[in-house]
Amino acid sequence: MLRYMINLFITLGLALYLTGCAASNAHIASEIPPMHTVSEFSDDESVSHTRDPWEGFNKGMYKFNYEADRFFFLPVVNAYETAVPGFVQTGVSNFFANIREVRTLYNSILQAKGKKSMVTLGRFLTNSTIGIGGLFDPATSFGWRQQNEDFDRTLETWGVGTGPYLVLPLIGPSTVRNASGLAVDGAVRWAIVSSIDPFGGTGAGSEIEMGATALEAVDLRHRVSFRYYESDYPFEYYMVRYIFSERRELTSIR
Repeated sequence: MLRYMINLFITLGLALYLTGCAASNAHIASEIPPMHTVSEFSDDESVSHTRDPWEGFNKGMYKFNYEADRFFFLPVVNAYETAVPGFVQTGVSNFFANIREVRTLYNSILQAKGKKSMVTLGRFLTNSTIGIGGLFDPATSFGWRQQNEDFDRTLETWGVGTGPYLVLPLIGPSTVRNASGLAVDGAVRWAIVSSIDPFGGTGAGSEIEMGATALEAVDLRHRVSFRYYESDYPFEYYMVRYIFSERRELTSIR
């Protein structure tokens, strides 16, 4: 039973690991002046390029995510920010960002993006060695800017459509294709960690993995400034959906 609960926690944490892009899309909503009406943002045929046939479910999930954020994640993040020195927080963020370079690397290869693959590989090797396991980011000072790719982009490159808008539990704004990409990236990461089994010789591998995953989840939420229902928009759900749709579309033109 304990093993099951540990694995369940790791799975939830892994989902949170994959929320970085989805959550960061939302915080822009609070930075844009109201230049449109609610009808524009809620009309799939006018402004938003993402279909939302499951709007009732999605709104309910949006509210659920707000409650989970308010009563669990934010108190944990606030405690983390209070107790942990700033330079340690930066090191933690760098460390997990370095791990996510692996996701960018194999997706860049699958998308036949040779230059991006080489830059990402260079960043990973540099930060893993000179950067002491990724705690520091000397690669950026060398002019190797951090890239970002995921399996959602790979599916897009292969011609797969986005599918309807979907608000995922804990993760937030997504689409059917994006959710599929998250699942694949999560499975690949699990397979890599399982094959390497970095904590297998400690006798407490599951517990260490659980702690690392929980810390990564806290770090991800710590780095996202968005707060539910603090944007002063009476139609925040539609604005977040719109921003998510537009940002994914704009960043795909590369």
